[in-house]
Amino acid sequence: MSIGSALHIGANFRIDFKYNPKVVQAIKELPERRFDFNEKVWFVPAKHRDEVVRFCKKFNLTFGVKHVEEPQFSMEIPPLPELDINIPLKRDLRPYQRPGVAYTISKQRLIMGDDMGLGKTMQAIASVEGLHVLGKPVYPCLVICPSAVKENWKREIEKTVHKKAIIMADSVKNTFPEFYRTGLAQFFIVNYESLKKYFVDHIDDPGKDKNGRKKPLRIYHIHFKEKYLNFFKAVIVDESHRVKALSTQATKFTKGVCTGKETILLLTGTPVINKPKDLISQLGILDRLPDFGGYKAFEERYCSGPNEASNLKELNYKLNVSCFYRRNKTDPEVKKYLPDKSRQVVLCDLNESARKEYNHAQADLESYMKQYKDASDDQIKKSMKGEVMVRIGILKNISARGKLKDAFDFIKDVIDGGQKIVVFCNLTDIVRAVQEKFPRSVRLTGAENATQKQASVDAFKNNPNVDLIVLNLKAGGVGVDGLQDVATQVCFIEFGWHAAIMDQAEDRLYRMGQHSNVMCTYFLGRATIDEWNYKLIQTKREIANTVTGNEDLTDVSIVDDLANLFNQK
Repeated sequence: MSIGSALHIGANFRIDFKYNPKVVQAIKELPERRFDFNEKVWFVPAKHRDEVVRFCKKFNLTFGVKHVEEPQFSMEIPPLPELDINIPLKRDLRPYQRPGVAYTISKQRLIMGDDMGLGKTMQAIASVEGLHVLGKPVYPCLVICPSAVKENWKREIEKTVHKKAIIMADSVKNTFPEFYRTGLAQFFIVNYESLKKYFVDHIDDPGKDKNGRKKPLRIYHIHFKEKYLNFFKAVIVDESHRVKALSTQATKFTKGVCTGKETILLLTGTPVINKPKDLISQLGILDRLPDFGGYKAFEERYCSGPNEASNLKELNYKLNVSCFYRRNKTDPEVKKYLPDKSRQVVLCDLNESARKEYNHAQADLESYMKQYKDASDDQIKKSMKGEVMVRIGILKNISARGKLKDAFDFIKDVIDGGQKIVVFCNLTDIVRAVQEKFPRSVRLTGAENATQKQASVDAFKNNPNVDLIVLNLKAGGVGVDGLQDVATQVCFIEFGWHAAIMDQAEDRLYRMGQHSNVMCTYFLGRATIDEWNYKLIQTKREIANTVTGNEDLTDVSIVDDLANLFNQK
């Protein structure tokens, strides 16, 4: 015979039983239990379902769920608050960014879900500084981000606030706290793949199950370096959809690093890639699952049905009032403040094999450049220029292959966010690699005839199953129209030497008067000729190479400039 019951009602279990000293002692061992003196019953948060089930089985309590009528509310999302404090910034926030910062400051643990290109990075940095102005402990602040954008975070921090940032490296692995103590850095930037190196002391072997299979790694198997975890007062997690899977080490490491922090900012334009379940780990990192009744309650309420998605309007409302905001580029109060066209640079670390190949090819070019510099005969020098350009091309090709992983990660983020993207490159091998990685793509290169090219453009414009069009600069940089109607993201894995060519390629998506922000992303191999190449384009953007129409003169200038570069080295 049952001595009582444990009913799941809303966000709690309501536990009622006949008095028994042993049962009372046992219930006091349940986590976060509380006794209601008015009703003379116990309450335990729904997130502790497993412990309650074991308790009921042990003492023969009836376990069940009581379905109560849901409270009626309008689900009208309130507007974001106004920013009413003065934050000392080096540059002004856009008008639509100010309410985002105000909301972030008020919540402290939230998902900043603005669309790509609206300035989540700047809003996060300004919010941390705003909390500091209010006396909240936020420094030192840790930034966890993809490897390719570490340099961008450092630049943005130092352009936005009167603070300094360092990128975590092996050279400061055990000494980085001194940078904060001596005032040399307030922000510390680390990529997901390096969390283990800096913050994990050791990981226990989870062992094997009775069938000999390795048991899953749990967070309690991971032993963190507590002194380093306690060192940071706030954490920013960029592209947080990368930790949407509960099972990955990156998610567990991020959760461990964030545990106990009052300020945790998750940045992602794609918080839900597939289903509401994608939110569970992110809300767990924020310690916001109790706001939704705990893990089991969230799963039952919002991840039910054949599509594993239920009560979505209610979920959207609860997210927005507790720990989430999002604005889109198309919102009238946002669109009018966006520039027509923006550019950003992503520095990519070459993979190990590409770096080795690149260094060898660079040494070969430097050796040849010495011969070019020492040549006295103008005719010999002229004949050597062509060989120099060939060897420069080899360096660019190696860099293109070596930075594909970072480029693919970025492209995937755009597509996962429901946007289409235009990708420019030159090499046939790179075009093929892009299409192999993204099979829902079409191509437009010199290998296709006019009919095939138009078919690719039409498919990109009209087929919802086509996410990406990959073009090479010669075939797709000019004369291709209609892409601006369906995409606002264009990226360059490879690029040319001339500003005019790059501007024409960018303008496949941009048209004067269209009033939608076009983001142009350039992927540069770190410490490669790409960086010099991009700088050359930027410094000569005001000079239209098409004025003279003389490509040879431009190439001569490139070779001479490169000779000067090696002389400086």
